[in-house]
Order: sequence, then C-alpha cells, then structure tokens
Amino acid sequence: MARSFYSHIKDAWKQPGEGKLAELQWQRKQEWREQGAIERVERPTRLDKARELGYKAKQGVVVARVSVRKGTARQARHRAGRRSKRQGVNRIGRAKNLQRISEERATRKYRNLRVLNSYWVGEDGSQKWFEVVLLDPEHPAIQNDDDLGWIANESQENRALRGITSAGRKGRGLRKRGKGTEKNRPSKNGGTRKK
Repeated sequence: MARSFYSHIKDAWKQPGEGKLAELQWQRKQEWREQGAIERVERPTRLDKARELGYKAKQGVVVARVSVRKGTARQARHRAGRRSKRQGVNRIGRAKNLQRISEERATRKYRNLRVLNSYWVGEDGSQKWFEVVLLDPEHPAIQNDDDLGWIANESQENRALRGITSAGRKGRGLRKRGKGTEKNRPSKNGGTRKK
C-alpha cells in the first residue's frame, strides 16, 4: 500500500538530529536566533503535526513560532536581610511547562485570536521553539467550519491563560484520573481550605 506524504514527514521528525532534516534544522536555527521571540509564519514547519492538531490552510488560521528560554527561572538577588544560602536565586523551578508558557505569550500578542494547539519544532542549548496554531473566532470561515467552529464559543475565551489547552491540561495533571489525583481537580489550589 502506498504511503502518504505526511507519513514520510512524520518519520523524518522522529529523529530530527539525523539525516537531511538535521542539516535543514541547523540552518533554520541560525535564522530563528536572529528573529524575535514571537514570529508569525506563513506555513507550519511540521505540516503533519499541525494537521493532526487541527491546522487547516484557510482564512482565520494563524501559525506563530515562539521561542522560550530553557532552564529554571531566574530571580534578582535580594539587596539585604538574608544570608547567602537563603537568597533563593538559582534553583527556582517553573510552575508551568515551557510549551504552556509559549502558548500564553502567543495569546497575549494576538489578543483577538484563540490558541488551538501547539507543538515542538526545535531547541538548542539556551532556548526551545514551539509553533502555536491560533484561530480567529470572529471569522466566518472558522465559525462555519464543522471541525473548528466550537472555538467561537464564549467558554473558550483565553484558553491558554486558563490552562485548558492540551499543554495546559497536561501541566495541571489532568491527563490522569483516579487514585492520587484527588487534589488536581478543579485545580491544585481548589481543594485547599480557605481561611
């Protein structure tokens, strides 16, 4: 049976550090480093992945590439009042995953659009790049689309900032159910007693 064009793309992205894709990625990263933190792109870098996550080449659909600095969060040193070991500067972990952070940054830049989904496209020693698929909920082409029309619903406002995208739900621990996840719903602070 003949394989589809998308299956070949998918195979190449299983090991992006090998073969022809490795050289192409190396060239891409040279250009990406010179660009801004959030760049709108004409077409997805990983067409197979974008299509899996709901991308369509039609009006009202936007793809943006977002770079996020890797590693733990940094904090300014306190000016006084603490000994060195209590400064709390270097080992501060992020509460959110980098993919969720990239979605939030994209939705803040494009305020009239809503995040559909996102996917990884590359990384180097200091940063990761994600491509975020955004939709215009006011566009007739989106509202009349059987697959994408649900995003025009009022309940989908600020999806990325509320953590209800796929990456947001994963970071909140909502992929798991049952024993051990009693405190995850509705949120990690939702089960705590208010004083």
